Amino acid sequence: MRKALLITICSLVLITGCSNKTNDINKNKVNNSTNQAIETKESDIKVSDIKVIINDKAYTLKLENNKTVEEFVNLLPQTFNMSELNGNEKYIYMDKSLTKNSYNPKHIEKGDVMLFGDNCLVIFYKSFDTSYSYTKIGHINNLDDLGTGSIKVKFK
Repeated sequence: MRKALLITICSLVLITGCSNKTNDINKNKVNNSTNQAIETKESDIKVSDIKVIINDKAYTLKLENNKTVEEFVNLLPQTFNMSELNGNEKYIYMDKSLTKNSYNPKHIEKGDVMLFGDNCLVIFYKSFDTSYSYTKIGHINNLDDLGTGSIKVKFK
């Protein structure tokens, strides 16, 4: 009788111990998969820079964190033939309007990429003061003088 009772108690301890470990393992799997899903989702949303090729030269566009940028990135990849304006900028009127949050930056830096209105994409290749309002998309460091005439720009 003692032997049967001892076997029963040992069996219960083993079964209980295994089921708790299995539950803990399953909980960890759920937590890990949830964390991975969250990490993936966050990394999909937070694009901080994109590649830009202007006249066959590669640059990096450091992006702002705003709704306009989110919508712009969702349009990529895109290639534009951008026209010259004022000896300091290249522009294109896109087919799609984007959310705008315009403000007057008062000063434009060489390499700024902005949205004028809700569909005019502008790359500034010279610094200057301005009275116009824009929504900032990002900035290209070490941008060359883009010269006169239109240019071909690939956003990847």
